[in-house]
Amino acid sequence: MNQLEKYYKKIANLPLKESYSRGELLTSDFMMAKENNIEIYYCTHNEYVNKKARVFIIGITPGFQQMSKSIAVARQCLEENLSLDEVSYICKRESRFFGVLRRNIIQLLNDLDLNNVLNLECCEELFNVKDYLLHTTSLIPYAVFINGKNYTGHSPKIMKNKLLTSFLAEYFMPQAAVLQNSLIVPLGKGVEEIIADYTRAGIINENNVLSGFPHPSGANGHRLHQFNNNKEKMKRKINDFFQER
Repeated sequence: MNQLEKYYKKIANLPLKESYSRGELLTSDFMMAKENNIEIYYCTHNEYVNKKARVFIIGITPGFQQMSKSIAVARQCLEENLSLDEVSYICKRESRFFGVLRRNIIQLLNDLDLNNVLNLECCEELFNVKDYLLHTTSLIPYAVFINGKNYTGHSPKIMKNKLLTSFLAEYFMPQAAVLQNSLIVPLGKGVEEIIADYTRAGIINENNVLSGFPHPSGANGHRLHQFNNNKEKMKRKINDFFQER
């Protein structure tokens, strides 16, 4: 079941606006699960799955900014009486890695010449006119907060927590299986560790994984250092991957 069906009326009851406060969204209406200091809340932009994507970008979990954007987009779509399928797609298109994250991802992918390999002017096209080439999601596709703060994937580790592991298995694993033949771009070491588990289990081919890509958050002060250290290796991986297809 598309989770959007479950939350349709709750989203429709929100005021129509471009963004929401934590007080408006971090409520029992949108809470999916809670365990001790971990809370998971619904957001709308990880319902749509592009099964034919050639590039598959994976984050840890949406932060509050993405959550707010995705629900604001959904609320506008409901105002226009669009179908749930249309709402799911538009939320994905408008909200994924919304803000600084998206700009940084685009810049890093361009620096790896992925735009040239895919015959694009710029990798920004992956997020608009050429989005049929792209799928994005997060290991935990809904917004996770630890003590009210955005979850970074470290404390606790996903694989050390039963609640997070259950969400990983239910929501991410099916997408990993469907998109295992795309170029997989894990955003940061936390995601890379989980993907490594999948490669060891034979679910994902290690040759398809763009290892060494940093988490694009502006708060990650090491991202450019990590990127530059792995840049040539990643460029070779991209060229090898697409030459074989």
